[in-house]
Amino acid sequence: MQIIKIIFLLFSFVQAGSARSDFSWIDTPMKHLDLFWGERKVARYVYEQMDPGERERTYKPFVHLFDSEGIDFVTKGPGGKFTHHRGIFFGFSKCSAVDQNGKPVSVDTWHCKRGFQTHEKVNRQQADSNKASLQSEIAWRVEDGTVFITEKRDFTFQFDRNDRLQIDFISELSTSQPRITLDGDPQHAGFQFRASNEVFESTSKRTFYIRPKDGKDDPGKTKNWPQNQDMTNLNWKAQSVVVGDERYYTLYLDHDQNPKPSYYSERDYGRFGSYFKSSVTPERPLIVKYRLIFGTKELSVEDCESYSTAFLTQ
Repeated sequence: MQIIKIIFLLFSFVQAGSARSDFSWIDTPMKHLDLFWGERKVARYVYEQMDPGERERTYKPFVHLFDSEGIDFVTKGPGGKFTHHRGIFFGFSKCSAVDQNGKPVSVDTWHCKRGFQTHEKVNRQQADSNKASLQSEIAWRVEDGTVFITEKRDFTFQFDRNDRLQIDFISELSTSQPRITLDGDPQHAGFQFRASNEVFESTSKRTFYIRPKDGKDDPGKTKNWPQNQDMTNLNWKAQSVVVGDERYYTLYLDHDQNPKPSYYSERDYGRFGSYFKSSVTPERPLIVKYRLIFGTKELSVEDCESYSTAFLTQ
């Protein structure tokens, strides 16, 4: 009888161990890296090399987020309303650079006009039961291929105690050119999030935003700088959209060590984020850090403030 009890306990322990979920990365070579939590897809890093024959589809790397079932994307890829909007992405519509002939040029790494971004390599990737991380090296290029910025782009993923996905983004921009200026406007530059094109097609009037001073706004209403002068230097802003008949919340956290002033933009079709003006020199690389909190659980103003405080004091 004692032996049977021991066997039962061992079997129960094995079952409990096998039920525990771990993060893992699965690569589709030359295409994308998928992040799994157990058997469920959580995120995808899209890194396919720029193909001149399919330029629009391949001119920048980005990150997709999956729905709560791990089946469909909650974020947008190529095509649709504003094809250059891609999930979680980073770029500036006005970058100064020098081409291969030494001529000053203006490069747009937002729309990817007169230039583009290419994934060069994965510097580091890790996954365990607590979190997963990835650092990729991305070249910002003039149209002739000249690299004017080398970016180390870090993503770290983990679930918090409320089962929301926390996504930490750190970008380090460096250059060998004398001086690179980064500029644009709140609608066409910076670190931004774009929800699925389904929001534009059918659910945009159900989109709402939560802001530090205003709280939860009415569905379909947006505020943007410079029309709304208070949309600057915010520590956080949250968005809620409906995709696949499910409501998702995304909290955008801006660190106070990032360049300031920062200017915010939001759209009912699901793009929101902020931008700043800055520069990069060989002696002074630029490092920025943001955090996104993503999930289906409702976010209150108090929740957002708590997440922001944790991010700023970490």
